[in-house]
Amino acid sequence: MSSDKIQYKYNNDHLVVSERNKYGSGDLKSHEMLLNIGPQHPSTHGVLRLEVVTDGEYVVDVVPHLGYLHRCFEKHAEALSYNQIIPYVDRMDYVASMNSEHAYVMGVEKILGIDQDIPKRIEYIRVLVAELNRLASHFVAIGTYAMDIGAYTPFLWMMRDREHILRLLEWTCGARMLYNYIWVGGLYYDLPVGFEERCADFIKYLKPKLIELQQLVVDNTIFIARTANIGVLSLEKAINYGCSGPILRASGLKFDLRKVDGYSVYPELDFEVPVGKGTVGSLGDCWERNNIRVLECWESVKIIEQALTSLTTVHKRTRDFDPQALVPKKIRPKAMDFYSRSENPKGELGFFFRTDPDERSDKPFRLKARGCSFVNLSILSELSRGIMLADLVAVIGSLDMVMGEVDR
Repeated sequence: MSSDKIQYKYNNDHLVVSERNKYGSGDLKSHEMLLNIGPQHPSTHGVLRLEVVTDGEYVVDVVPHLGYLHRCFEKHAEALSYNQIIPYVDRMDYVASMNSEHAYVMGVEKILGIDQDIPKRIEYIRVLVAELNRLASHFVAIGTYAMDIGAYTPFLWMMRDREHILRLLEWTCGARMLYNYIWVGGLYYDLPVGFEERCADFIKYLKPKLIELQQLVVDNTIFIARTANIGVLSLEKAINYGCSGPILRASGLKFDLRKVDGYSVYPELDFEVPVGKGTVGSLGDCWERNNIRVLECWESVKIIEQALTSLTTVHKRTRDFDPQALVPKKIRPKAMDFYSRSENPKGELGFFFRTDPDERSDKPFRLKARGCSFVNLSILSELSRGIMLADLVAVIGSLDMVMGEVDR
């Protein structure tokens, strides 16, 4: 490998060799140029470095370089008990921590064989807070994407409405982003008194705001011109790359784990799975991926309304309800390999558990996280070849990546 593929930097007067580039000057044609976008760049949605080869204004190739936010989650998990891992799970996709907790906790409960014993009120509360967090996650994705394209107002509107959700979630557990609320066997605490009424008021407030969002962003002529027919991902490539979530559904496949696996109380709830139709641009383009997230916000609203109805009627609060009644003090499962997954706002989040053969241990022998952001990022090079450099930002934003889940 030629020396110009190695990046050099000085640290305390010592020369340190950084990550190698894929391309060196000898690999480029006379009219091509190598650009670095990131790792500190507003369009990369986190600490992501993109090695971009350009031919004038056109992109020849894009190579993502990871590891700038690596925190050794999977190695930490080997030294922590199952309960202690939950706060670390929060820090993967930190804008959808409730959803990540739900996925992890369901896996541990299935390993212990107590997943069928969880009271329905607990399950409905889990679905309620997870769907609120799904809304908050999509608001970040939609707002920052509009700002990437050049519209600043939608970002402010989305952050304003997201703030209402963060305050509701803060009311339940004291934290705005990293919750540690969903525990193995139960919850940290029951919903505060009056939470259901205030959440219902928020939903009434939100519905007209989503209509305004549709008019301001999704149907906007300039936004359509910047995103329609850009970054087209065919269904075959989406499946082959292992994409999931809104990215897969925007390419035309009606695949949602809340319907496919039917976990928690989702089979008892009435909601639809939005899929791309290619009505504005092409099936699987950037506009379609953003539109799917907007449509999913409406479905989350429907789920939240149904959960609130159940929590105030059939499964309403009682004096003798204990959200920690089934929470085990020590978790020592039998030796096994087990995979659990759920539908996160960005796609399929899975956890592979290998429990310790020593049944006296309360720590997993191995915990592998299947991050949906990491898998969805793999399609970036495929989508970017041949597009204009200005459209590369539109493609990156449409993938809705959180680098905490990519690097783990």
